[in-house]
Amino acid sequence: MMNELKLLYTLALGLLAGLFVSRLVKPLKLPAVTGYLIAGILIGPYCLGRLGITGFFSTGEELSGIATVVSDVALGFIAFAIGTEFKLSALKKTGKQALVIGVVQALAAMILVDGALIGLHFLLGEERLPLSVAVTLGAVATATAPAATLMVVKQYKAKGALTSILLPVVALDDAVGLICFAVSIGVAQALEGSAINLVSVLVNPLLEVVLSLLLGTLAGLVFTGVENLFKSNSKRLCLSITFVLFTIALSQLKFDLPGGVKIGFSSLLVCMMLGTVFCNICASADELIYKTDRWTMPLNILFFVFSGAALEMNVFSDWVVVLIGVLYIFFRSAGKYIGAAISAKATHCAPPIVKYLGITLLPQAGVSIGMSITAAAVLLHGGVVRNIVLFAVLIYELVGPLLTKIALTKAGDITPKPEEKRHLTPAQVFADEEDEEDIK
Repeated sequence: MMNELKLLYTLALGLLAGLFVSRLVKPLKLPAVTGYLIAGILIGPYCLGRLGITGFFSTGEELSGIATVVSDVALGFIAFAIGTEFKLSALKKTGKQALVIGVVQALAAMILVDGALIGLHFLLGEERLPLSVAVTLGAVATATAPAATLMVVKQYKAKGALTSILLPVVALDDAVGLICFAVSIGVAQALEGSAINLVSVLVNPLLEVVLSLLLGTLAGLVFTGVENLFKSNSKRLCLSITFVLFTIALSQLKFDLPGGVKIGFSSLLVCMMLGTVFCNICASADELIYKTDRWTMPLNILFFVFSGAALEMNVFSDWVVVLIGVLYIFFRSAGKYIGAAISAKATHCAPPIVKYLGITLLPQAGVSIGMSITAAAVLLHGGVVRNIVLFAVLIYELVGPLLTKIALTKAGDITPKPEEKRHLTPAQVFADEEDEEDIK
């Protein structure tokens, strides 16, 4: 009974804190995502949690169980929403550009971070900055957080050339990042004295990407076939939620085969593919996607509040971590911006895309943290990787959404709503007022 009460209290506290702080940051014209993250920091172990007040999170362990479930489910729905942006009609126009930009900007970030940190390695020495850590951090730099980006796009109803290419590029980051990280972690293990295993470096990551896309495709086909059996909108909405949850659960499956081959799935890629297949072959996809977005709003708030509460503030206590973290942030940001600008110009994108796309790719969170956890488990110096990534995530998550908003506004994808209202039904007026509250 007490565990159930604690669970309900945790959910209620997270939602309440997120909603109130998002109101407080409105006069500062900050995105709601930033408010949710600040709310999490406030009720987390490094602020109000230190006071020992019942209900606030005094330790990270209190968050681990519920936060993990909320995070997995929220990221699944976010990936599904991004996947629904991959409509074939739009991909015919931007597909080639998005593919080139997605690969180039990720590799540019990895090369610049690797170069800077390997250089710093020779200055600080192996004890302060192991070479294996420098190589691994370069791969982690490829990842971009889809959650913060999508939330800003939806909150401000961003629409235009930059937004159209942004979401496919963010989605491609996951596939590129998985492959880069697997190769880099294999090299890092070799630098620490282990032999390079070609199966773990090349075969397993490629299998994960391919099998994730296949599983998502199959789930999307089944989803659309079953959806046609129902005519009620409410039942179709329930079915949409059911299939996303079911797909998230399937993506957690893992199998070990002879020869060191591991069968696993990326929940982000699986859910993205589910959304892509669904939006392209289901006649009522647009309506169901809109309703699913409305249903998941409280889930998204909890995701960002718990993400804020889980941020490790003690990373500031080590000056070496701060120094490495600052260099990581600077060179990753430069790589994302330069890589996006060069590849966008080479593929003849519009000037606003060339100028602002790189800025929108800066947020970093869930995927990079997952990579750092893997590094901590398999590398001798993996704990250093985790601390630096947590430092970078803390900065990127607080600053990234605001920079994304500014870039989308400068590009003309975010425009102020007109003062005069159209002649609408009461329900439409209520919906518009609700949307304006999110935007203000």
